[in-house]
Amino acid sequence: MAATVEELYRNYGILADAKEDLSKHKDAYQVILDGVKGGQKEKRLAAQFIPKFFSSFPELADAAINAQLDLCEDEDVSIRRQAIKELPRFASGENLPRVADILTQLLQTDDSAEFNQVNTALISIFKIDAKGTLGGLFSQILQGEDIVRERAIKFLSTKLKTMPDDTMTKEVEDYIFIETKKVLEDVTGEEFVLLMRILSGLKTMLTVSGRQQLVELVVEQAFLEQALNPADADSVDRLLQCTRQALPLFSKNVHSTRFVTYFCEFVLPNLSLLTSPVAELDIQLEVLKLLAEMSPYCGDMDKLEVNLNMLFEKLLEFMPLPPEEENGENAANEEPKLQFSYVECLLFSFHQLGKKLPDFLIDKISAEKLKDFKIRLQYFARGLQVYIRQLRVALQGKTGDALKTDENKIKVVALKITNNINVLIKDLFHNPPSYKSTVTLSWKPVQKTEAAAAAIGQKRQSGEDIGATATTKKLPTNLPRRDARQIYNPPSGKYSASIGNFSYEQRGGFRGGRGRGFGGRGNRSRGRIY
Repeated sequence: MAATVEELYRNYGILADAKEDLSKHKDAYQVILDGVKGGQKEKRLAAQFIPKFFSSFPELADAAINAQLDLCEDEDVSIRRQAIKELPRFASGENLPRVADILTQLLQTDDSAEFNQVNTALISIFKIDAKGTLGGLFSQILQGEDIVRERAIKFLSTKLKTMPDDTMTKEVEDYIFIETKKVLEDVTGEEFVLLMRILSGLKTMLTVSGRQQLVELVVEQAFLEQALNPADADSVDRLLQCTRQALPLFSKNVHSTRFVTYFCEFVLPNLSLLTSPVAELDIQLEVLKLLAEMSPYCGDMDKLEVNLNMLFEKLLEFMPLPPEEENGENAANEEPKLQFSYVECLLFSFHQLGKKLPDFLIDKISAEKLKDFKIRLQYFARGLQVYIRQLRVALQGKTGDALKTDENKIKVVALKITNNINVLIKDLFHNPPSYKSTVTLSWKPVQKTEAAAAAIGQKRQSGEDIGATATTKKLPTNLPRRDARQIYNPPSGKYSASIGNFSYEQRGGFRGGRGRGFGGRGNRSRGRIY
């Protein structure tokens, strides 16, 4: 039988006046519990009164929690909000994981105010018992509905970093790591990125051993033990996303060797066959940029010479021979395009791995091949110098806002690319080849002073006339696709909009279920399971 407003107030008064003798008034508390069966006014009062005396009646704990849960699912949003606001008062002892589980399920609400109330309640009990709260969250992540799982993961990815240090103890962080590993056994691409963000933010993961553990997790997800199917966009997407997650973890102590080896053995040979997971993505350039970023952190490699040779052969593909001459003049229809962005990546990667085998160009390839390589370098260097000069003229005198236009930003990046190639080619022209120069990849951030100096031509790179004098050869106005051949046109302000662009952002989840990892998860139960 439902209690009336008058009965609720009368029994509330009995309990409030009882003080230390509360346990003797079980019937009065039962009347308050029956308030959830009344109208809106009764329910609103019950939502406030039930938690106030909850701790005094342990024998009615289940009934009290269930009554409050009924209010959390009421049709009236104001009643739901009030009931949710009071839920943390039930979170004590063995009840806390259950309350955490309930609040996690309530994350599926579409009402923004209610959703914020749930978040606030979860944060409140997290500070009471972090491990118990995590138990409820991970229980739903592993077994709950998809919408609950998604929002629980996002809650952890955004809220954990705001928790105080005395809450995020080593024990708590170890628990997060263990539970997250369970979740990673079956995830989508988007979930993988968020979970890696959670783990990367843990203090215990900031050590060398911690970063190494994270790399191991990424290696498992990347399926590096399997050959790459270049025609499968999902497989390519998986590799790209895993590599992006691993990149920030690499250092002189945490090596990228397995990823670099995999790229050399399975990706470079299939570069032109790769199927892009995103229509507008230049998949070849994306892959080459990832390889370039990883290469400085590569450790000892079992098949160094073989992999270096693969890099060398791929570099040759993007460094054309000079066109044949007819009657002392270049044949116009044989004019190849110089693909600067591709060459920057390949040359940088070759330069980095070449340090580990400095006699590669001397003893590991034939004299004929070395001669061919130097001819290609010389031809590329000649075209490079003209392009550098034209870019500097275009940027001469431009400072401040003038350099911030889209067109000039592209020109600044183009200048950085060409200067980088210039420095690396100069190193390889040494006899014997040198691997001592250091450059910052064009898409990586540089100091403003350095960028400005390069942009306005005040700081010229040395060795501009490598292997050849300046020439008036026409140059490309954009970055063409591989194997494209046409007459160069002088730069006219329309540079490739993609030059230098590179983002580590998630590009969407992996499509299709493929079992373990990054696949579609099985059907989960629906409805209230608390």
